[in-house]
Amino acid sequence: MLPGIKQFDLTGKTAIITGGSKGLGQAMAEGLASAGANLLITSRNAEEAESVAAQITAEYGVKAIGISANVADPDAVTAMVERGLREFNQIDILINNAGINIRGPIEELTYEQFKQVNDINTDGVWLCARAVVPHMKSRKYGKIVNLASTLGVVGLANRSPYAASKGAVVMLTKTLGLELAPWNITVNAICPGPFLTPMNVPIAETEDAKKNVVGAVAFNRWGRMEEIQGAAIFLASNASSYMTGSLVTVDGGWTAR
Repeated sequence: MLPGIKQFDLTGKTAIITGGSKGLGQAMAEGLASAGANLLITSRNAEEAESVAAQITAEYGVKAIGISANVADPDAVTAMVERGLREFNQIDILINNAGINIRGPIEELTYEQFKQVNDINTDGVWLCARAVVPHMKSRKYGKIVNLASTLGVVGLANRSPYAASKGAVVMLTKTLGLELAPWNITVNAICPGPFLTPMNVPIAETEDAKKNVVGAVAFNRWGRMEEIQGAAIFLASNASSYMTGSLVTVDGGWTAR
C-alpha cells in the first residue's frame, strides 16, 4: 500500500488531455507532468499543442506530444487514441477537457450554435471515453476525468447551450462510473467555477460577469489556472481509487450559496 503523498505519484502513467494547449487544459497538463505523467496533448491547433508539449517536456522531463484532434469527429478520436498507444503503449488517464461556449438569449441563438456547443462538450466526451475504454478494460485500470462545470449543476441565464452540455457531462460521469467500475476504471468530473480562461476573457469586464459570476464567488475573484491542478492530480491518481461517478467542485464557493 502506498502511504500518503505517494498515492498522488503519476510516474510511468500516460494521460491524454483534450484541449490541453491553453487555459485549464494546459494547467492540468502541467500539473500531471509535475507528478510524473507522460502526456498526449490535443488541440484543434496542432502548432499550439506541439508548443505546449515541448515546453512541458523541457520543464518537467516527461515525454509529451502535441497533436491536432477534433473531439467531435469519431475518426479523429480513434486516430488520437491509436497515436497514444503507438507512442506510449498504454493510456492510463483521459482528461476530457476540450470545450466551447456560445452565450446569448435563447431566441438570439441558432440551432446550429446549440449543436456546435453540444457536439464538442458532450459528444466529444462520449466519443473519447468510448475510444479509450476497450484498452482500459483490457488492463483493468483507467482514470477518466471529465470537465463538467458548476453550470452543469446550477443555472445561469443566457447559457442554455453550455449549461445543457455540462449537465449532460455530469450524467455521463455518473452513468459511466457505474458501468465501468467492474474493470477498475473510475470516472469522475471536475466542476470548475469562474476561471479567467481564454473562453472567459471576452466577458471579464462586463457587468453581468462582475455581478453574476465573480460577484457570486465567496472569494470575489476569478480562479487562477494553477488552482485546478490539485483536483486534476487527485482524480488522475490512485489517491481517488474509491471514488467514481463523483463531482469535485472547484468554484471558490459559488455553489455553496
